[in-house]
Amino acid sequence: MSNSDFASKQLNKIDIRIREAISLYGREENSVTLIGASKQQHPDNIRAFANAGLTNIGENYLNEAGEKQNELIDLSLNWHFIGKVQSNKSKLIANNFCMVHGVEKFKHAKRLSDAVLSNKRLKILIQVNIDREASKGGALVEDVLDLCAQISDLENTQLCGFMLIPKARSDTDSQRVPFAHARSLLEQCNQTLDLKMTTLSMGMSNDLEAAIAEGSTMVRVGTALFGART
Repeated sequence: MSNSDFASKQLNKIDIRIREAISLYGREENSVTLIGASKQQHPDNIRAFANAGLTNIGENYLNEAGEKQNELIDLSLNWHFIGKVQSNKSKLIANNFCMVHGVEKFKHAKRLSDAVLSNKRLKILIQVNIDREASKGGALVEDVLDLCAQISDLENTQLCGFMLIPKARSDTDSQRVPFAHARSLLEQCNQTLDLKMTTLSMGMSNDLEAAIAEGSTMVRVGTALFGART
């Protein structure tokens, strides 16, 4: 099977899962954006998926992402940074991605805001450590309200919502619990701080249906979309 045939087949498979979940849970059509999590995927593979219709690409590592962006500069892609933000890389992150998923501290958001060079507002999401896992990054739930208040005042960033990576759960009902918690937290922060956040970046290969059921607007899919990493 050629790269282009494989890409079309895989993209269609994930699109069907998203559309079926949207229909099942009464979501609005086109209310969920697919982000291809392309960590360790070869640029030629990403190009095949872009030619098949994928427009949003998520990268974890800045150096790897920069090489891919240079090689794929002829494509109209929206690049999302979904890795851990390092303060010393703020300028590169702020000016080479349309959205940053995973800000967990105010100092990171402030450095990103200060690093923006163009007349744009960088879209950022707060990563929420919804299950309080020591092995994962993200702000604790009890700190999110204050963090939203701080970040929302920054000049060159737009606080759009939350991103989360909950721990693995075995069935849809249990998977929905942390996603519902995140949606409730977003609504609480909007109401308390008079914000208009609408983005919930949650749901991956094994739990995207549960995430969509609870209001996800972005799902980040890697291996189930691209196949094994190279």
